[in-house]
Amino acid sequence: MSKKRALISVSDKSGLADFARFLESDQYELISTGGTFKHLKDAGLNPVQIDELTGFPEMLDGRVKTLHPKVHGGLLAVRTNEEHMETVRDHGIGLIDMVIVNLYPFFEHANSNISLDDKVEFIDIGGPSMLRSGAKNFTAVTVITDVGDYETVQNEIAESGNTTLETRKKLAGKVFNLTSAYDGAISKMLLDEAYPQYLNASYKKVSDLRYGENPHQSAAYYVSTTDNGAMKDFEILGGKELSFNNLRDMDLCWKVVSEFKEELACCAVKHSTPCGVAVGSSALETYQRTFECDPVSIFGGIIGMNFTVDAATAEALNNTFLEIVMAPDFDQDALEILRKKKNLRIIKIKNPVSDSQTWVKTDGGILVQDNDTQFSENIQTVTVFKPSGEQEKALLFAQRVVKYVKSNAIVVSNGSQALGIGGGQVNRIWATKQAVERAKEKFSGDLVLASDAFFPFRDVVDFCAAEGIKAIIQPGGSMRDEESIEAANEHGIPMMFTGMRHFLH
Repeated sequence: MSKKRALISVSDKSGLADFARFLESDQYELISTGGTFKHLKDAGLNPVQIDELTGFPEMLDGRVKTLHPKVHGGLLAVRTNEEHMETVRDHGIGLIDMVIVNLYPFFEHANSNISLDDKVEFIDIGGPSMLRSGAKNFTAVTVITDVGDYETVQNEIAESGNTTLETRKKLAGKVFNLTSAYDGAISKMLLDEAYPQYLNASYKKVSDLRYGENPHQSAAYYVSTTDNGAMKDFEILGGKELSFNNLRDMDLCWKVVSEFKEELACCAVKHSTPCGVAVGSSALETYQRTFECDPVSIFGGIIGMNFTVDAATAEALNNTFLEIVMAPDFDQDALEILRKKKNLRIIKIKNPVSDSQTWVKTDGGILVQDNDTQFSENIQTVTVFKPSGEQEKALLFAQRVVKYVKSNAIVVSNGSQALGIGGGQVNRIWATKQAVERAKEKFSGDLVLASDAFFPFRDVVDFCAAEGIKAIIQPGGSMRDEESIEAANEHGIPMMFTGMRHFLH
């Protein structure tokens, strides 16, 4: 009963042989299963097979091997409880002092293209059970789920003969942190419900960040353990580490350019707001058009492109101070040019936008909604005057952009550029004035206007007429829609209703 024992069953075997060798030198008996047993034997160690401990053979294709009283009794027995100790003695149950387990790789397979039956086979039962038993009894049992903790445990044992209570408590916390995420990922797959009774989040930390939105705020970055996504598996090809604000802006920027499936598109983002969006016929032209939208605000901003960046575009990008350039690919010559700016983050995006929900944290709660991925299929002209083909194309371009601008939001466009973007205003007329004035500073031709929500009064239409706006698109739905329609007819401005609002708060 006094022999120290470690139960080991891992899928990630990195560093295990050396750590197990240390344990064996410290007089631990190693108990193991399946592939882990073979790994330890091949390393010259002397593990004991789990069925020798339990006296019961592994069965049901390995589904049952550690679910046994001689395992869980050895983990759960409270060493200071005489009744517990008498029970384990009476049943010949040896105490287990350490559990080293990492789970079947369900995270890695949850979003793969294998069948549901195959995914189910990656659900670990025995592993979480052993971990939870050992973690509950952390006053006596050391539980390791992370290979990165081998060194800490080894150092403490070498120094004092055992791990400290503080370390055992922390490691137990890591167990429940892991198993809750693991169970959350399984639950998501099996339930397949948008809004389940309990909201489980299964995310893994990628890195600590230098700080949050401001230097006095701490921050970290987590990615989904089950879902793919543009902001999960991107590749950093150059530049310094990413910040909290960088990652938020990258997410918005990539979502904007992803709206354009058939066209070359580029977006500039500053402070979580698009400051320029354009489409074009070549990579360089598309970027130049985006730059022209707002040459001032783009300074220190983020650029996203849905096309491969070539050398000519890279040269143009390097003429302005930018924080990030992101695209699905970069020519080798373009990379060499961009890397001349050592701090410029060069990001290769590998995955399409895939999030289906938006989560917003409140103080004590979380708001969950499905993402705003739709556009109206029932757009109607509500004025006597009909937009021309070019005007309608320009309106639909502006409509795609306005969805990503903080409400109240207005976008003014010439058809290929979002030349005026007014967002985050507390009333719609202010947003309209802001967008129109910005657009007219840079462009003297025909302009159209898109609004994320309806006009509560005719003042927007009247202002647009006075400023020469040639066509308008808005959701409609106001009690005063007829006043806006009447105003548009008075001024000879074609106006379309989408019937679909696109608030972004």
